[in-house]
Amino acid sequence: MQSLTTHLYTETEYLTPTPPFDFAKSLDFLGSFAPMQGEQTLAASTLTKAVSVEGQIVAFQLTSVGSIEEPKLEYTLFSDQPMSDSVKRRAIDRLSFFLSLHDDVRPFYQLGREDPDFAPIVQELYGYHQVKFLTPFEVACWAVLVQRNPLHIAQRMKQALIETYGSSTTVQGTAYWAFPEAAHLVHLNENELLSVVRNARKAAYLIAVIRAFSEVDEHFLRTADYDEVVAWLHSIRGFGEWSVSFVLLRGLGRMEKVPVGEKKIIGAASRLYGHGHDLTRDEVERIAQKYGPYKGYWAHYVRVGA
Repeated sequence: MQSLTTHLYTETEYLTPTPPFDFAKSLDFLGSFAPMQGEQTLAASTLTKAVSVEGQIVAFQLTSVGSIEEPKLEYTLFSDQPMSDSVKRRAIDRLSFFLSLHDDVRPFYQLGREDPDFAPIVQELYGYHQVKFLTPFEVACWAVLVQRNPLHIAQRMKQALIETYGSSTTVQGTAYWAFPEAAHLVHLNENELLSVVRNARKAAYLIAVIRAFSEVDEHFLRTADYDEVVAWLHSIRGFGEWSVSFVLLRGLGRMEKVPVGEKKIIGAASRLYGHGHDLTRDEVERIAQKYGPYKGYWAHYVRVGA
């Protein structure tokens, strides 16, 4: 239907996350997550943000109307144009995947409660489902921007990309910008990107990311054999071990493996498990192995909680 007050097309319905789910913890995470600062509005129980779907800007507003054990989210989609069934379906899939609404963390919690060092983290973060980047393409671009680059510079580069190539819609007086889709950037060349990010190497790597993601089916990235997706990501110019692991975990929710060699994970695990000494990579790997298919969740909780 078309709203008479805002002149936006809207769609309101409900989503049922897999319990336990604590939306407040998702909002807490977003409130301190540097790569997305300033890109959404957060309230006590509401999130408003925008995404590009099939070239159409769709803002979404999510409000918790349930409890941790019986979660329920009311969502409203907003767009300047009528939304096709395909756009609505993909927008709902996108926001559900972004907030990992259908992750079942109960088996993970069972393992965590048997781990004396980790059990307090389970209690502290109970009901938190991993908040990913909104799209795998966005996280891949961020991986390029943030490597060997101060965080505030990477943030400025990302904002420049959004303002130059993204689009926005206004909801309740606030403009919400969406990160562009890869398919809409394939016409760019390195010189054009260089004028935006002002770094020749990053411009070249961004071109590689754009071309790769404009040609891949996201369903493949989410569901294909883990090693096959790893190989595909490694084929992107500028992508090394950290970038590949980062996109797998933080963009695709692939929890099968964990980048135990990452310094921040080793540091966080040392604070939690080391009892005064630094752990080695092998020691962190042995701890992670206990969590089986939930190794990625374990690593994310260690980072967030520690």
